Amino acid sequence: MMNHIKIADTTLSDEKSTLSFKQKLEIARKLERLGVDAVELPEVGTAKADSLLVRTAASFVKGSVLSVAASSSPAAIDRAADALSTASRPRIRVELPMTASIMEYTLHIKQPKMCDYVKKMVEKAKSLCDDVEFTAVDATRAEEAFLKEAVKTAVEAGASKVTLCDDAAILLPDDFAAFVTRVTEDVDVPVGVKCNNKNGVATAAAILAVKNGASCVKTSIGGEATPLREFGSLIKDIRENYGIAANIRTTELLRTIDQIEWIINGKTRSATAREIVDDGVRLSIKDTVDTVRESVEKLGYDLSDEDIKKVYDEFLRIARKKSVGIKELDAIVASAALQVPETYSLDNFVINSGNRISSSAQIALNREGRTVQGIAIGDGPIDAAFHAIEQIIGRRFELDDFSIQTVTQEKEAMGNALVRLRVAGRIYSGTGLSTDIIGASIRAYINAVNKIVYEEE
Repeated sequence: MMNHIKIADTTLSDEKSTLSFKQKLEIARKLERLGVDAVELPEVGTAKADSLLVRTAASFVKGSVLSVAASSSPAAIDRAADALSTASRPRIRVELPMTASIMEYTLHIKQPKMCDYVKKMVEKAKSLCDDVEFTAVDATRAEEAFLKEAVKTAVEAGASKVTLCDDAAILLPDDFAAFVTRVTEDVDVPVGVKCNNKNGVATAAAILAVKNGASCVKTSIGGEATPLREFGSLIKDIRENYGIAANIRTTELLRTIDQIEWIINGKTRSATAREIVDDGVRLSIKDTVDTVRESVEKLGYDLSDEDIKKVYDEFLRIARKKSVGIKELDAIVASAALQVPETYSLDNFVINSGNRISSSAQIALNREGRTVQGIAIGDGPIDAAFHAIEQIIGRRFELDDFSIQTVTQEKEAMGNALVRLRVAGRIYSGTGLSTDIIGASIRAYINAVNKIVYEEE
């Protein structure tokens, strides 16, 4: 008999970098199409954008459960329930710390009073939503007797499922599986696990927990939880021998993950990791927007008319110089669509560089119908260009990361540049495409700047 386990993806709830509203929705859409059983979102704060994200996702996430965290207060449960009011399959996650130091620091509650708080939170969530999950945060560092009592309290209060977390990654896979068995031996609701992958053994820990009775695994793309790429591939490989299966579409797994990685940070695990098959079709500047849209849909994207226009405009810019293959079109979609509004756009640039002169850059950007220019010198043409952009913006940014990779291996290959800027402890990533690396780098820097400006406004 096949053991069908559930996969709840935490990519959006755990995501630390800055994603635009559109990017978050596109990730949710791709996760549902992939077939994950639950798409997890973070707690709904007081900002209108938090509630709007959940409500918008609820309009198209129909097959997967839409799960929202609520841990800080009973008011957070009210906000979660309100935002989920139109969801087809809503779930509230009551996520509470199980270690004394964290519960005292975050909730100002001492351990003897914690079970009362668990009961209060779960009962309130249950009164507003039929599907309530109790998540024991940092469970593996908790006192086991207390943890068992907290789990029992949550179930008696109405929790329809329980999740145990090894946030500190302190247990080896077999020890974690035994831990899950001990803590949940008297629990009669489905049990899930969330394993931290900082030591690289989350997939092993998760699958051993499944063999010991766990029915759900929390995964992520680029986050700290069990990597969806590895776990999904493992389920595919062991299905016949071990009778373990999941609902995800394994034939689309790697391509979907690559696309989500591009949305998050502008690059996949490696330049050669992409599972996009080049069918030999080349698009040219003569191709219409409908032809390009058809090719975009074959890649698995479902873009709005506004984003299709952005993709087509970027496609025309590249197609004036060379024909565009399917891999290059995929990179164009990741770069042009799902972005914040362009406060700044590139008008033109002039670079002077050589082995006997200092590199200089003259950049012209468009902002609200005006053209603004900056001139700067730097340690190389790209450094000069970045300084010229900062001169126009009127502020300096900390460059956290910068890299360039080719999209294809041909002579006239497109370059994809990734820029990460750090502002007030947050990372803003930008990507840029061009047939020359300086142009790609400039566009990536502007893309990151636009995200900063949009967030601050």
